[in-house]
Amino acid sequence: MVNSVLLLVDAQEGPMPQTRFVLSKSLKMGLRPVVVLNKIDRPHAAPDRVLDETFDLFAELGATDAQLDFRYCYASGLSGFAKHLLSDPHTDMTPLLELIIDAVPAPLGSLEKPFLMHAATISYDDYVGRQACGRILEGTIKKGQSVIHIDEKGNQNRCNVTRIEGYLGVAKVEMEEAGVGDIVSLSGIPEITIGDTLCDPSNIIRLPRIKLDEPTVSIDITVNTSPFVGRGGKHVTMNKIRDRLEREHRANISLRIDMSDQDKITVSGRGELHLAVLIEAMRRDGYEFSISKPRVVIKQVNGETHEPLERVHIEVPEAYSGSIIQELSSRKGEMQHLDTDEHGITSLEFLIPTRGLMGYRNDFLTATRGLGIMTSIFEEFIPWKGTIPGRLRGVLISIGAGKTSGYSCFNLQDRGVLFTGPGDEVYEGMVVGENSRENDLIVNVTKGKQLTNVRASGMDENVILIPPRKFTLEQAIDYIQDDELIEVTPLAIRMRKQYLTENERKRKH
Repeated sequence: MVNSVLLLVDAQEGPMPQTRFVLSKSLKMGLRPVVVLNKIDRPHAAPDRVLDETFDLFAELGATDAQLDFRYCYASGLSGFAKHLLSDPHTDMTPLLELIIDAVPAPLGSLEKPFLMHAATISYDDYVGRQACGRILEGTIKKGQSVIHIDEKGNQNRCNVTRIEGYLGVAKVEMEEAGVGDIVSLSGIPEITIGDTLCDPSNIIRLPRIKLDEPTVSIDITVNTSPFVGRGGKHVTMNKIRDRLEREHRANISLRIDMSDQDKITVSGRGELHLAVLIEAMRRDGYEFSISKPRVVIKQVNGETHEPLERVHIEVPEAYSGSIIQELSSRKGEMQHLDTDEHGITSLEFLIPTRGLMGYRNDFLTATRGLGIMTSIFEEFIPWKGTIPGRLRGVLISIGAGKTSGYSCFNLQDRGVLFTGPGDEVYEGMVVGENSRENDLIVNVTKGKQLTNVRASGMDENVILIPPRKFTLEQAIDYIQDDELIEVTPLAIRMRKQYLTENERKRKH
């Protein structure tokens, strides 16, 4: 929907690893980014050096001659000014806005032609229903005007536009009329979905479909059954969770939601990150629930089990390529392409089952020191590839409820890596650490030191605690196994066993 992008680079730190990813995407789309060197008023800012580093990054990522000739300006978002040259005076952001107008090409199309628009995204409003968002490619649209909606199968339906909303900054504003180049949300087309065409009845044109990746990963969402239920969330019942997911599905059409089971809701999406975004949004809305380990969506083709395969593109410094190849090969990955350019950047392409990527993204960032770029896209469904090794170590499980003590944490440090620190509340069956061996181990992390009136001749040893490992939601989703759950609340993310007591776990196994 855009003609260009702004690449924001810190004038002191220079291009960061995440800058490589977003810039490479923009360059591959053929866009010509406008570079903004931000924070030039910091004490140790070096905008000239950072500008040279940014140019080198463009060259490393294979920019064309036109893209290498990028426009740039200097700015400070905190102080609210931009300027073309470092010697220019500090005024306001006008130089940046002038640069955008000068450097970005005007949208193609004509106001005189009949209306034409592609539905790029979908949103939902409780009052007007489903809304189609996209950029107007040709002509103009007015409130109340009739349009033809062409769906995926080519069926044509006549609808009336009931509301037009544009954007003023990040806020939506209602408009009476919009024209070529405007990004708008149109209401009044109840069955529209991503990729559909909207056109004028006098000039019916069907635009190419936008291909949506089908769901490849699913999770089970259940009510929270831990002893801490209700401490942080306002919505804890299955009916509340069900209503929230139904509202989500109205706008997020790429999700597949199965509510046939009374005790759980199965949600399928395009990868772990897609599901993590939904879970995080629900968490911030005050919902409290438990989620299972993600599993791939399987299909039966001619009586044979098929699983999703993904095409993975990786760009890493040459020094890290060997370990990446070895690890992905052990996860049933097949290398399709390898190339190292003159800058020492190795490009790899793998075909790997989705199961092989689960739990690997965090390891990838660690193995490449944050310098690697990895993107994946669904390729096809293939026959089941067999067993793929999962987590190599077991976990430490709390034997009882209470607050952890520094004394017990210190004594357990030799057993593995702890996930909780002194003073944290735990309950029986909660995962409190990672064992140094492959088996699960039940530990008492709440035990305190026994105090007596007998004096020791020497001083007690100093208790030096290693900081606990804290998990984000995405890391927790990658970490857990089939017999574990993640307790998601607005205040905390905890990992636990599906069955909390040791007797239940033995009985089920």
